[in-house]
Amino acid sequence: MTEKAIDFAYLSRQTAGDHELERELLTLFAQQCIVHLRVIDDSADHQQRMDAAHTLKGAARAVGAWQVAEAADRIEEGLAGPQREASESALDALALAAAEARAAIARFDCGA
Repeated sequence: MTEKAIDFAYLSRQTAGDHELERELLTLFAQQCIVHLRVIDDSADHQQRMDAAHTLKGAARAVGAWQVAEAADRIEEGLAGPQREASESALDALALAAAEARAAIARFDCGA
């Protein structure tokens, strides 16, 4: 389902069709995925985990990675909720969505 991982039409509208800018934004987003997923998975600091989920959600929305944004939002909501924890299924959904987005980005870069 990686063809839906990034909304390239949305990204193109955001960048006014500037292919180099798209590539730059997607490269940055792919790097952010790695960094923020690591914090969400490995950090013992609750606030850092919430901040990482929130930042990743915003970055995903900026490039049209809607599945990543939705999954990060579920993580953020779980961490902000009464249990103050993200479910394993939410963590798995975020990891999968991020992997699919990164695969779509790799194909985009190869096709350029």
